[in-house]
Amino acid sequence: MRYKAFLLILLASTIFFLINTSGKSIDDKGLNKEKCTYNGIPLHGKVKIVESFPDIKVQVVESFPDINVKIVSNFPDDCGEWQMVESFPDFKIQFVTSFPDIKIRFVESFPGIKNN
Repeated sequence: MRYKAFLLILLASTIFFLINTSGKSIDDKGLNKEKCTYNGIPLHGKVKIVESFPDIKVQVVESFPDINVKIVSNFPDDCGEWQMVESFPDFKIQFVTSFPDIKIRFVESFPGIKNN
């Protein structure tokens, strides 16, 4: 009897977990596609390029990016719009060639995250 109750509880908790985690747009890297954030950092705003201690490690790619980035000179308010600055950044990035946190592609139009 205890064995059946244990299996029933295990099955119910597994179903509950699967229902509550399916359909969310947060992947294993911490990228939230609905809110356009990475680990809570909005992926728009003023950005500083650093060599060490970045908030986000970024790899530039031509195919299959996590986010399309447009460099703007003013008002980086929308998802994927970045303004490069030397002081008072919203977040710091480091360009890497392997093991990135996110992959980006530079674009001239339509910045942001594609929802698949």
